Amino acid sequence: MNKDLTIGKPEAVLWKFCLPLFGSIIFQQLYNIADSLVAGKFIGENALAAVGNSYEITLIFIAFAFGCNIGCSVIVSQLFGAKKYKDMKTSVYTTMISSAVLCAALMLFSIICCNGLLSLIHTPQEILSDSKLYLDIYIGGLPFLFFYNISTGIFSALGDSKTPFIFLAISSTSNILVDILFVARLDMGVAGVAWATFLCQGVSCVLAIIAVLKRLAGIHTDGKLQIYSGKMLKQIAVIAVPSILQQSFISVGNIIIQSVINDCGVGVTAGYSAAVKLNNLVITSFTTLANGISNYTAQNMGAGILHRVKSGFKAGVKIVWLLCIPIVILYLFAAKALITFFINSPSDLALASGMQFLYVVAPFYFVISIKLVADSILRGARLMKMFMITTFTDLILRVALAEILAKQTGYIGIWCAWPIGWSIAMVLSIIFYHNGPWNRTEDNSQ
Repeated sequence: MNKDLTIGKPEAVLWKFCLPLFGSIIFQQLYNIADSLVAGKFIGENALAAVGNSYEITLIFIAFAFGCNIGCSVIVSQLFGAKKYKDMKTSVYTTMISSAVLCAALMLFSIICCNGLLSLIHTPQEILSDSKLYLDIYIGGLPFLFFYNISTGIFSALGDSKTPFIFLAISSTSNILVDILFVARLDMGVAGVAWATFLCQGVSCVLAIIAVLKRLAGIHTDGKLQIYSGKMLKQIAVIAVPSILQQSFISVGNIIIQSVINDCGVGVTAGYSAAVKLNNLVITSFTTLANGISNYTAQNMGAGILHRVKSGFKAGVKIVWLLCIPIVILYLFAAKALITFFINSPSDLALASGMQFLYVVAPFYFVISIKLVADSILRGARLMKMFMITTFTDLILRVALAEILAKQTGYIGIWCAWPIGWSIAMVLSIIFYHNGPWNRTEDNSQ
């Protein structure tokens, strides 16, 4: 069901909109950690390292899919808020056509450069073949990744956070079951992990597209509909390209950091692979909620109700901090159990490095969550220059410090790069947020 986010008390509206997103977060994380969990438990430490190693490269593809998602989502939200339904439909179809072309180009690039990327990040020889196998199968499923993300972005833009939750719940649960079937029962190894993701995401993608097309057909518009618009593509690209660059450069930065970690040996790589999955669980959770806040911001900006954006920021911080509290406590007091959850009988080095990562990073989730909420409002308002500055600040600092500190203190120094980059970038995000148009308007009455 479509939901107008410009009506009602802002905090109540955001809470109601974000509740299904909390459910989506749980299933999204089950989807994300299933491959590593099954690899580590049923195959071994090297398999976990191989999947974790490949995961950093797959984040580049996810970055492109996410960019298409958010570019379409912000524009659709603004047009929906402004009740320009005909233009809204054009933006959806334009995104789908353009994304298909982009996806094909990425697949071609990946087929040609896959081996080079694995060599670039200093993939240890003992996990190279499994890393390559996982990536080859994953690349074949890129169209599913792209169109599933676009479809869920459209639902969120229409104020519907329940439908994406349903699709994700079915998909992630199926992925876990198929993972176990292929690996534990059929003994397919790392290939089974990759094929499970391919099949489950494929089914979810097809169902999501069908649902989107039916939803759009239910929104009445007069006159001939324009299926593709170069002008609309430019508007989408203004949001999508910076978002793609943001996620891509973060992924490239993570790949560089992964290469530094790989030089520390398979034990540290395995420990990091487990710990970074737990870290990504949190960051993806914050990002999912932030996407909802971007939709809220875009609808209200489209309707010209600027004062509601400030209320949305305050409500957003409350929501993410409520999520932070139990996670930080869990990561600090149950780090050992969480790492061993991924790896049966981990080596001392794998266990120590994974636990230390969580000890260093977890307390700063309160910091990065504020940054992501502020960034989501900048993006929803299409203030992409400011959005990009905060992203690059965080990325450049983390990569540079990881390289420098690794030489001084070993892998513990690499872990310290995260909180330093997050803290400085958060300050910039808050400054940019406070300079936004919602803080210059005198309209506080609506």
